[in-house]
Amino acid sequence: MHKSLLLGTAALLVSTSLAGADTVTVVTSFPQDLTDPFKAAFEAAHPGTTLEVVSRNTNAAVSHLQETRSANTIDLMWASAPDAFEVLKTEGLLAKVEVQSEGIPDAIGGYPINDPDGSYFGFAASGYGIMYNTRYIQANDLPVAKEWEDLKRAEYNGHVAMSSPSRSGTTHLTVETLLQGEGWDQGWATWKWIAGNMNTVTERSFGVPDAVNSGATGFGIVIDFFGLASKASGFPVELVYPSVTAIVPANIGIIENAPNQEGAVKFVEFLLSPQGQQVLLNPAIMRLPVNPAAYENAPEGFPNPFSEDFAPSAIEFDVDKSGTRYSLVNSLFDVLVTYRLDDLRAAVSAVHKAEAAQAESGNAEAKAMIDEARALIEAMPITEQESLDPSFAEVFTISRADPETEVVGRQAEVEQSWDSFAVENYRKARELAEQAAAMQ
Repeated sequence: MHKSLLLGTAALLVSTSLAGADTVTVVTSFPQDLTDPFKAAFEAAHPGTTLEVVSRNTNAAVSHLQETRSANTIDLMWASAPDAFEVLKTEGLLAKVEVQSEGIPDAIGGYPINDPDGSYFGFAASGYGIMYNTRYIQANDLPVAKEWEDLKRAEYNGHVAMSSPSRSGTTHLTVETLLQGEGWDQGWATWKWIAGNMNTVTERSFGVPDAVNSGATGFGIVIDFFGLASKASGFPVELVYPSVTAIVPANIGIIENAPNQEGAVKFVEFLLSPQGQQVLLNPAIMRLPVNPAAYENAPEGFPNPFSEDFAPSAIEFDVDKSGTRYSLVNSLFDVLVTYRLDDLRAAVSAVHKAEAAQAESGNAEAKAMIDEARALIEAMPITEQESLDPSFAEVFTISRADPETEVVGRQAEVEQSWDSFAVENYRKARELAEQAAAMQ
């Protein structure tokens, strides 16, 4: 082979090798509206380094990292759900590293910003709330729903959207926040009554703000930045934080055996730098920085989680509790709500109609039947104590991050018993409510 050709081939191999070494690969559930500005800013700050973004929802990302641990090609996990990071940490899938940052406090809303062991780091904060379309509610003569309790009322029937927690880590956090804030039984009761008013359960979390922005629905249960970004982009929407919310960091963690750990550290440090924190205020992103100094440049009216009047009733989210039953809660929601939504909506609607029909009748028998119907809808197939039993929670190893996933084994047996429980209870509740509505 000609000497110049050999030199050219060698140069190409060296160039390819260097390019590979300077590529940082991150798996994330965040939309392009967030990842693109960060990619551009990071690559501008580090010429010659490329940020490769692999898009997967949180649960699918966790499953992928679990399945490929022996041949890992991912440097970073980047998502909102701290309980998902706890799952990865527990399984030894996150590396413990030191990163340099300044001006970031230890906690936000009583919640640690970074993992105490250095396995993952908070780069933004999130609250959970209700997003609504102002034109929609005016056209439908609906009041603003400010509390979770409001969305349970009959007037909101058919006007609410939400995503499935098994396919959205942010929705999982919202579900778990209410379970912790109201308690297991009352929290599930609230979710069921809200779900009975839903017109859709979307497969991805950003499907909810899309529906509210377009006016396909009036109210959406979202992580706060969806509402803030939509409003900043000019959509006729607003966001409210219910009393029961949590202020929780969105996180990034370096994967154990990351192909480019040095590059991964550079990206984490960029996220936490003053420059990276300012990117969060991009109108398409609008996430809450974890550096208090960043709020000096925030738009007027932008929420500041470090101020005393921000969500004063926010709960202290228990990430250990959430992590223990992470997959169990997702499965339970899918069985009782997502896959039985029509049955649940029919039962809830029947109760609302019965209550309207008997509002002024004083019929004690009808009231007793309605009360029984309500109790049937709210009943749960397991207790909170069971949900926190590791030996039981560990049964739920199959994630529905992909809707086509087949559930088998012991998990399938348990879910089948839950499904039979739900079908029978919703059927009885509907029948009782219809009988009560017809009583004179």
